[in-house]
Amino acid sequence: MTVGRPLRAVLAAVFLAAATACSASSGADASPGTAPSSSPAGPDSAGASSPADALPVAATMPDLIGGNAGRAAEQMGSAIEVSYRDASGQKRPVDDPASWKICASRPGPNRQITDFPVVLDVVRVGESCT
Repeated sequence: MTVGRPLRAVLAAVFLAAATACSASSGADASPGTAPSSSPAGPDSAGASSPADALPVAATMPDLIGGNAGRAAEQMGSAIEVSYRDASGQKRPVDDPASWKICASRPGPNRQITDFPVVLDVVRVGESCT
């Protein structure tokens, strides 16, 4: 799967915005490389409180429920690993995601993606989610 330049630019902007939002919420006193004045001095305490040491937020999971699995993978881009699971319980392989629709996702809609792969529970187009 290839991702066009406009989609890469959008994904880069989303990742940057998420990282900026996380930095802004850490407080005005905590600038990168500077320990807060209320913490004890020492090499361990300064590194532990630095926002630069925090794990970055990858992205927020979009609401893909009811959508086409093939299109969803394209929208998420190549930077996010996606796995498919047959939600019917029949354990069918998902060879062509464009022939499947999404019933559920892990993480759920509007949740932070903190673990990979993202798992999409799918059924064939025309089937109902159970």
